[in-house]
Amino acid sequence: MSKLTTGSFSIDDLESVQITINNIVGAAKEAAEEKAKELGPMGPTAMAGLASYRSWNLLLLNRYEPVLTPMCDQCCYCTYGPCDLSGNKRGACGIDMAGQTGREFFLRVITGTACHAAHGRHLLDHVIEVFGEDLPLNLGESNVLTPNVTICTGLSPKTLGECRAPMEYVEEQLTQLLATIHAGQESAEIDYDSKALFSGSLDHVGMEVSDIAQVSAYDFPKADPEAPLIEIGMGSIDKSKPLIVAIGHNVAGVTYIMDYMEENNLTDKMEIAGLCCTAFDMTRYKEADRRAPYAKIVGSLAKELKIIRSGMPDVIVVDEQCVRGDVLAESQKLKIPVIASNEKIMFGLPDRTDADVDSIVEEIKSGAIPGCVMLDYDKLGELIPKIAEVMAPIRDAEGITAIPTDEEFKVYIDKCVKCGECMLACPEELDIPEALEYAAKGSYEYLEALHDVCIGCRRCEQVCKKEIPILNVLEKAAQKAISEEKGLVRAGRGQASDAEIRKEGLNLVMGTTPGIIAIIGCPNYPAGTKDVYLIAEEFLKRNYLLAVSGCSAMDIGMYKDEDGKTLYERFPGTFAGGGLLNTGSCVSNAHISGAAEKVAGIFAQRTLAGNLAEIADYTLNRVGACGLAWGAYSQKAASIGTGCNIYGIPAVLGPHSSKYRRALIAKNYDESKWKVYDGRDGSEMNIPPAPEFLLTTAETWQEAIPMMAKACIRPSDNNMGRSIKLTHWMELSKKYLGVEPEDWWKFVRNEADLPLAKREELLKRLEAEHGWEIDWKRKKIISGPKIKFDVSAQPTNLKRLCKEA
Repeated sequence: MSKLTTGSFSIDDLESVQITINNIVGAAKEAAEEKAKELGPMGPTAMAGLASYRSWNLLLLNRYEPVLTPMCDQCCYCTYGPCDLSGNKRGACGIDMAGQTGREFFLRVITGTACHAAHGRHLLDHVIEVFGEDLPLNLGESNVLTPNVTICTGLSPKTLGECRAPMEYVEEQLTQLLATIHAGQESAEIDYDSKALFSGSLDHVGMEVSDIAQVSAYDFPKADPEAPLIEIGMGSIDKSKPLIVAIGHNVAGVTYIMDYMEENNLTDKMEIAGLCCTAFDMTRYKEADRRAPYAKIVGSLAKELKIIRSGMPDVIVVDEQCVRGDVLAESQKLKIPVIASNEKIMFGLPDRTDADVDSIVEEIKSGAIPGCVMLDYDKLGELIPKIAEVMAPIRDAEGITAIPTDEEFKVYIDKCVKCGECMLACPEELDIPEALEYAAKGSYEYLEALHDVCIGCRRCEQVCKKEIPILNVLEKAAQKAISEEKGLVRAGRGQASDAEIRKEGLNLVMGTTPGIIAIIGCPNYPAGTKDVYLIAEEFLKRNYLLAVSGCSAMDIGMYKDEDGKTLYERFPGTFAGGGLLNTGSCVSNAHISGAAEKVAGIFAQRTLAGNLAEIADYTLNRVGACGLAWGAYSQKAASIGTGCNIYGIPAVLGPHSSKYRRALIAKNYDESKWKVYDGRDGSEMNIPPAPEFLLTTAETWQEAIPMMAKACIRPSDNNMGRSIKLTHWMELSKKYLGVEPEDWWKFVRNEADLPLAKREELLKRLEAEHGWEIDWKRKKIISGPKIKFDVSAQPTNLKRLCKEA
């Protein structure tokens, strides 16, 4: 059989011939492999499969042992069940509790990976259709455009078309991973964890393809530290204008709405605002030249039901991901039309993709249909503004809102019998009965205070025996606060440029910039949105590099200091110590992991292509970084965090995240776990227990802060870096927990590691409490530390990287 290749031929001389060409099987992959040969040095795991990273993953899992937190004792996965797995019993299929729990966590991770990959596939296909496969990838001043893609596949795409191969790779591996979920397949918890880590690496490939495609095609800011500031909050919306609200994560369809508004001079005649990541990406659209933005952000997932109940939207357009399942049901009550623009969410609506736009508007205006599916984006762009124009005066005339009148409000609060069912149902355990009791006495501040901490889930309403619309009551009490809910958030800037990596890489590896703190994820916070603001402010003041994205990035912009400035106004958007860079929507998280990887590739000149274990080994031992997903709720959050974990980047999650069923925590007291090789000669060397976890939870934000500071300590810190990191960790522990950490001394290699301001005091404690020998004349440590400082040491977990190996 002749060799199949990609190419083209002319049909000019053919007559009466019908030719149907599907994909030439294997040709795209073969072309990708040929392209890979041009890239130069290649690691051992290009186009990695399920077992390719297993040895690295097991190395991580040997140190960071899985801690399992199953949600129940049963397995209901197949018709043999349900099976009781308590007391070390095995199910009818032979699986035990550990294996089932590992499978459940793994299922969450691959679900999140699939979600981002499907988003990327839809977006990539669309922009290729519109802009062509030869459109160059333009991400700003960078040569290393796709660190995650390059590490996992060995490829380095330069055009939209060249992104197809890594996307196909992710899809193929996801199919293989999904197959292992089936009954009678994998049963070992440790191998489910290994597969979860592999899936996490794929997730960052899918996210990277998604964001580089939209940054290049839609003219988003490109590694721009001065991307425009965007208005955020329900109070920023002009209620006198028709309002379009977009909800979801895939901005493709919304760009057509914005184009139509611009072409028809509607940007100052109506408002367009978004929730979740579509909101971020619509505010990035065409902002590469920093034009004056007009799109606004309502807020996170937690604001979806609140904005609907307010009655403000005149039309809602949904795409995919993080869209509440009751958007249509709630909107129908208030005559808000809902348009579904993506196949993944259709809400049972009639498909009007092939219908005339004006006829659809008439159907909706008459109330014949509550909305429709519209998959033709050209029509969508025209349809949504026309619906808003038509529905706004109708809804205004009727004064439609779910917010009660003053009289209704009083009736509702008087109906409460303090049974406490609402408090039991509330995920945040909010004391709603107490707040209603105070409100009945005329004190509304308790109800108003619940507005921010309420995540808008309405579980309370469903258990209320008096049928009080509790969310509406909360929103009524908070009307003044909502009207003043105005903040600023920097539009997503995309990745860190190569120049920024070169400049800051040394500071990160040496430890003089204390670390990268990445605040990402969803709004399922344990005590309201201000937690993430307070955490961010604390670390920024201490010169940590803050990278943020998604819902957390939004909530950080909702608070101001005494001068009325948000953190985005107070701190620069640069990739440097003291910088606050918002990379953008959820898929831009790949640029945060990519920044750590680029430090290894650009600053340390490590080969990226097909070389995950070496890059991960470098970040684990040298790049001080820690993630925070304080409000993580989704499967995507699990896959994002797990993708960071495989690169040795630890993550702290909020207390709800124990429901993910698995943490990765090392035994900091087991010295056998804290040994690595010295790359100079292959000899064994001791390291401090740092980082001491890859995935864990904290109960309060005060507990999380010192945990994160400690997690930025790395074996390769120089004396100044270690001293700076110890200073912050010890001060933060004292400030927020009231005590200094018990194990601070384990991280001291010599006197130069000690915090400068407390050096003499700490030397005395080392001598008195730990028996270390101190030369007081020279104020030097003579003996005591088990770990010796050697500036030229090359800590590595990989024997093959040792020169004498």
